[in-house]
Amino acid sequence: MLSKILSTAVIGVDAYLVEVEVDISRGLPSFVTVGLPETAVKESRERVRAAIKNSGYTFPDDRITVNLAPAHIKKVGTGFDLPIALGILGATGMLPPTALEGFLFLGELSLDGRIKSVVGSLSMAIKARQAGIGGIVVPHENRNEAAVVQDIDVYAAQNLSQVVAFVRGDIQLTAEKKADLAPLFDQPDRTQKNFSDVKGQAHVKRALEIAAAGGHNLLMVGPPGAGKTMLARRLPSILPPLSFEEAIETTKIYSVAGMLARNQALITHRCFRAPHHTISDAGLIGGGAQPRPGEVSLAHNGVLFLDELPEYKKHVLEVLRQPLEDGHVTLSRASSAITYPARVMLVAAMNPCPCGYLDDPRHVCSCTQQQIQRYRAKLSGPLLDRIDIHIDVPAVPYRELTTVSQTESSEDIRHRVIAARHIQTERFRKTQIFCNAQMSSRQLKAKCRIAADSTCLLEEAGDKLGLSARALNRILKIARTIADLSGAEGIEAHHIGESLQYRTPDRTVACAG
Repeated sequence: MLSKILSTAVIGVDAYLVEVEVDISRGLPSFVTVGLPETAVKESRERVRAAIKNSGYTFPDDRITVNLAPAHIKKVGTGFDLPIALGILGATGMLPPTALEGFLFLGELSLDGRIKSVVGSLSMAIKARQAGIGGIVVPHENRNEAAVVQDIDVYAAQNLSQVVAFVRGDIQLTAEKKADLAPLFDQPDRTQKNFSDVKGQAHVKRALEIAAAGGHNLLMVGPPGAGKTMLARRLPSILPPLSFEEAIETTKIYSVAGMLARNQALITHRCFRAPHHTISDAGLIGGGAQPRPGEVSLAHNGVLFLDELPEYKKHVLEVLRQPLEDGHVTLSRASSAITYPARVMLVAAMNPCPCGYLDDPRHVCSCTQQQIQRYRAKLSGPLLDRIDIHIDVPAVPYRELTTVSQTESSEDIRHRVIAARHIQTERFRKTQIFCNAQMSSRQLKAKCRIAADSTCLLEEAGDKLGLSARALNRILKIARTIADLSGAEGIEAHHIGESLQYRTPDRTVACAG
């Protein structure tokens, strides 16, 4: 007898439907799974067999064939356990033939029949809604995550017997109540630190404000102890709040990676990721034997902070170039290509030389010119070109550290950032752009028109500093953001002048030449 049941699986961060077909026929007892199952899916036969027996049902001593369609896509994960078990029970006549229609099932089974959580349930619920399926049965631990999706009934189950009784109509499972998500966005992130704690460094705070307002990448260069890491960790406190669409995108990534906290429905604050410099390229970009998102995707819609930038392996840094430009990561394999979102603000910090005290008036630099050149050569020109703002972070004088005067708080700065982002939202309405840093060359020409005196200033700076076309475009984007922060409609000469101050490495290279 043949039984069919709907389930789903994930490729990248998006789900696709999988039809689980179970056929039971006479013959020697066997259990065969086809449809490109990977190891965890093949092992489901042992979990399913034990779960059915330990739940009080009879496991058939016949030839069992399970097909996972479409057969040309490799099936990964343990979420097929529940639909396979239900398919077997349906094929033996323990379930009514039409009882499994209209639902999508997913869940991993333990040997005693309990249903364990799976990764990617948010993406799976979204796919079920898109496919017009009326209800989805998920593990109890995934109920809050799946219930975020509107216009679909989400039923949470704790064991196989409960699902069987629900399908038969013996019991009623109550659809999970759609939570009011607005309060989640209003809750403050208590892990964020405040700019009011920072003494001095007014020009660096200004650079961080501009970076937050326009979504620009930023590099801080300064001696040890100058406060580069401290400032970077306070950047999320001035970023604009996540929109609902951005929260869904971010939550899907964490759900697929299996990093969503237990009973957490939605990620509502911008993420801050700070991987160690020993990270591999697969850890940063994503990949592996079973591909999963890397740090650049986990920081999607948030901040990726790379401290001690030259200490990262050069080939690891170079793979960042494409995600910074395109806003996504594509992992191409022989059998398939997987795409992960990676729209991040890159914030990096480095010392000016190996010892860290080049040009520091309070310490003597012990590095040779060759050591300094070798140290800086770890960062390629194309990578530096993709970082909009370069800012010097000098050591703070002792008298500024001991001052008791209050400095500007994150809340005050954030109000200005949100106002600037609102201007950009209106500017880029009906496009897929959210901030100035994402403008293309065509949009740059249309949205960043400058006066003649500003053009002359930009041309002179480009010739003197040897700026690339990409660097000039980024200077224009920064100037547009500065104008937005001041509420100006057009880009004026002083906006260009200030934006040029944020290309420190370009000026340094020009002077060295």
